[in-house]
Amino acid sequence: MALSPGESPGFLLWHATLRWQRDIAAALVPLGLTHVQFVLLACTWWLNTQGEHPNQLALARQAGTDVKMTSQVLRALETKGLVEREVDPADTRAKRLRVTAAGAELAPRAIAAVEQVDARFFKPVVLNDAVTLLARLAHPDS
Repeated sequence: MALSPGESPGFLLWHATLRWQRDIAAALVPLGLTHVQFVLLACTWWLNTQGEHPNQLALARQAGTDVKMTSQVLRALETKGLVEREVDPADTRAKRLRVTAAGAELAPRAIAAVEQVDARFFKPVVLNDAVTLLARLAHPDS
């Protein structure tokens, strides 16, 4: 017997995800970023703060994004002056990534804006419960 929409975990997840994405997008508009631009900028910034200068493939893996799409979005971030792509001396086919001064200033502000959205969005549930559930769904084989 088919579940009603209100009893379907997948359908409810779909609607929750749409609501969350709308809220994130609205928070990022004043900062001039799309959601995927934010994710790639934030991941690059975080990796840089850890002393890493990832190539596009490593960034795509960290962010969970498609490699070709990552390249296109990085081009947009580069045009905005937020990220620089430099030829990797160890592999001239690869490009190492680093945030610019403008990107390093914007990334923490964007992260704070997204964290505010997350705090409001996830307020109805215990944070540890949400993190545990989402980690299990994101990495079911772990």
